[in-house]
Amino acid sequence: MTPLFGLYKRIHSPAAEALNKALIAGFEAFADAPGTRKSHYFSGRYENIYISAEQLPAYAELLSIARGQAAEMLAVKTEKLRAGGWFNAMGPGQSTTLHRHDDDDEVLSCVYYIDVPANSGELVLLGEQGPVTVQPEVGSFVFFAPNLEHEVTENRSEQLRLSIGMNFGYVGD
Repeated sequence: MTPLFGLYKRIHSPAAEALNKALIAGFEAFADAPGTRKSHYFSGRYENIYISAEQLPAYAELLSIARGQAAEMLAVKTEKLRAGGWFNAMGPGQSTTLHRHDDDDEVLSCVYYIDVPANSGELVLLGEQGPVTVQPEVGSFVFFAPNLEHEVTENRSEQLRLSIGMNFGYVGD
């Protein structure tokens, strides 16, 4: 899939401040709660932590905003897209290995930055012309093609870095 907007597209959320406070509180409340699903265990941590939108209304709101942006980029009606996501908590010394998001029927991927301390890792997209480093910004979405290999460099801060990864697919696929 070739994205309609180049290698990636960054969009800032005007609702970021309030959303991020609620997302952090919800993550702290539910990340280790019984029944919270986790996957992709690498180097001592789960890379994907799934907190349901029913438990965390701010997460449902964020998915709705992202789905609207994705629909606009793909030139489809919002109701034609489904969205799913997961929290990614990356502690000091941790990184996210090279991977892609095109395992199933994804048509667009995204990361949303909730809390990004200085030196806590950068998104590296491996495009045809070589790697492109994207500096994370709190309150911003970075959209990219799901078949684009990417990784996150080591968190060299002393704090937790928190983001949400998302994938979008067509309803009915």
